[in-house]
Amino acid sequence: MTIQTISPKSYNRLDKDNAVVLLVDHQAGLLSLVRDIDPDKFRNNVLAVADLAKFFNLPTILTTSFESGPNGPLMPELKAMFPDAPYIARPGNINAWDNEDFVKAVKATGRKQLIIAGVVTEVCVAFPALSALAEDFDVFVVTDASGTFNEIAQQAAWNRMSQAGAQLMNWFGVACELHRDWRNDIEGLAKLLADHIPDYKNLMTSYFAQQATIKKPAA
Repeated sequence: MTIQTISPKSYNRLDKDNAVVLLVDHQAGLLSLVRDIDPDKFRNNVLAVADLAKFFNLPTILTTSFESGPNGPLMPELKAMFPDAPYIARPGNINAWDNEDFVKAVKATGRKQLIIAGVVTEVCVAFPALSALAEDFDVFVVTDASGTFNEIAQQAAWNRMSQAGAQLMNWFGVACELHRDWRNDIEGLAKLLADHIPDYKNLMTSYFAQQATIKKPAA
């Protein structure tokens, strides 16, 4: 199948009623390979994606590759946050899309927009992303919750996926596009953002102080 690139004029925005989150191979061993982003920032970004999945009630699928080998176990925080989510421990498939149970879990959601993040970017993210695009899914790659060895590998993977039609976003952009309108839940979105962006707490502190002043009854 020939993969067509997205027209520069098209805007296929994320829809919380049509999106599913795929967290691929955020495993202890593989996490040690991530060098294109600070480890603490990377962990924060991965958990931010998990939190936005919970906030927007998005179906979430967890998968690992060869846990018994050097790749190691999944981040324990992800297991704890999604105790009832499909958990696909692939016995050896490098490309998650080669695993029948994983693909079945994705298709069982009935959703066509895949929000994907993983380690490492050029393999664990790119391979299933390209495979899903070939089956007419819309793919949104969370760049700052996906990591790899260095910026050369990062850029090559991003270029390959974007040229095939994937949209590259950071987790903040994903959260805002899903939310659409502040009036849907001001405090809920603010807490999500402030929990993972320290400077955002200052912004919201200012906002809430201003609101308190506005609502304060006249003496």
